[in-house]
Amino acid sequence: MSRQPRSALRDVVQTIIVAVALALVLRTWVVETFYVKGFSMENTLQNGERLLVNKLTWHFAPLHYGEIVIFQPPIPGQSLYVKRVIATGGQTVSMVNGQVFVNGRKMPQPFLVHHGVSTQDHWNMPATKIPKGDIFVLGDHRADSRDSRYFGPVKVSAVDGVAFWAIWPLSEFGPLPSP
Repeated sequence: MSRQPRSALRDVVQTIIVAVALALVLRTWVVETFYVKGFSMENTLQNGERLLVNKLTWHFAPLHYGEIVIFQPPIPGQSLYVKRVIATGGQTVSMVNGQVFVNGRKMPQPFLVHHGVSTQDHWNMPATKIPKGDIFVLGDHRADSRDSRYFGPVKVSAVDGVAFWAIWPLSEFGPLPSP
């Protein structure tokens, strides 16, 4: 009879080990939570919001205009940033009085509205071709964002994942809007 309790204990320990290993694999390579710090993505994302970040599938398909990415900025000592993809490698991006143009086409920016006031600044930037393997990112609250206008394009290899779902606060629960 002493074999049954040991067998049951072994089953419980094995189940816990498998569950922890599976959770670590999922968190490392599939999906992870991200805590928004700051105001650079208002009105889309709020300071203190929690997001789910897809860490896997974006490796198999190119990033696109409007996707919200989590990445390591090219600034030593900084933690992860969250910004919106505006242009990808091979595309040309420019800004005229805060309006964004990609390959000469004015891009829709419905995400710039914050409490009825545009968060776009009046930034001007000459046409710049984004190198292959890089992306150009901007915050939605342009007046309060350090982004590619300041530090240049971001290496795709610095991207940690693509945010796709808000999980906290519950009032924001659901898929992130896309332009």
